[in-house]
Amino acid sequence: MGNALFIIWRESAEAMLVVGILYAWLKRQPDGHKGMRYLWGGVAAGVGLALVLAALMLGMMQWLSADSMEYFQLGMVTVAALLIMQMVLWMRRHGRTLKRDLEQGLQQNLETANWWGMLTVVALAVGRESAETVVFLYGVGLEQQSLASTLQVIAIGLLLASVTFWLLQKGGRWLSWQAFFRVSELLLLLLAGGLLVNAAEKMMNFGWLPPLIDPVWDSSALLDDSTSAGNFIATLTGYRAHPALSVLLAYLTYWLAMWGLMRRTNR
Repeated sequence: MGNALFIIWRESAEAMLVVGILYAWLKRQPDGHKGMRYLWGGVAAGVGLALVLAALMLGMMQWLSADSMEYFQLGMVTVAALLIMQMVLWMRRHGRTLKRDLEQGLQQNLETANWWGMLTVVALAVGRESAETVVFLYGVGLEQQSLASTLQVIAIGLLLASVTFWLLQKGGRWLSWQAFFRVSELLLLLLAGGLLVNAAEKMMNFGWLPPLIDPVWDSSALLDDSTSAGNFIATLTGYRAHPALSVLLAYLTYWLAMWGLMRRTNR
């Protein structure tokens, strides 16, 4: 549940950043008031895209057999991990120019009075964040919770994101956008590692991946991943009290790959 809350908080704050940039830009334009309804229309379309994706996933759960569901969950966990890795690298590459790129896109639409083009830009920007949130939440297993618990987590996540966005907009004395992205980036990378460990274990259960040595060690006396606290850390970071060697190698390969990709992105 903690991982789901973190995902909703982080992705909602990022979506609010995008909408906040576009809103502030429109307020500065002489004819910007005409674009406001297209801005909010784009936000609604982006959220609608996420709801359609969520409905399709829930529908798949009803339609698939038990075995097919296992394969589907493996696919979603893997996709969620890869999407998180891609998102972290994308933000590293484009984070500094995000505001300028969004404003340039809107300026071109404003010059040609292409309000529907503006709506499409907003819908794609918000839809990207919303769709990622749905996939990530499925990856960490939020769909297994009751509807009341799910709505409660979503409400708390949105509230935390709103407070965070307000603090960030107040000037960043205690919290800057740079610090927000750096801390949440590290947590996202840990979460992606945890999802990949989950995927590797599923592959091992299917017989696609040999365990090699199982287990390599037993650290349950220090932190048992079957307890509530241990399970939370295991889901967030990929920690295992009894890891198989193949899972451990997959985890180390992931971190080496991310270290190399982030070094190349920073050049």
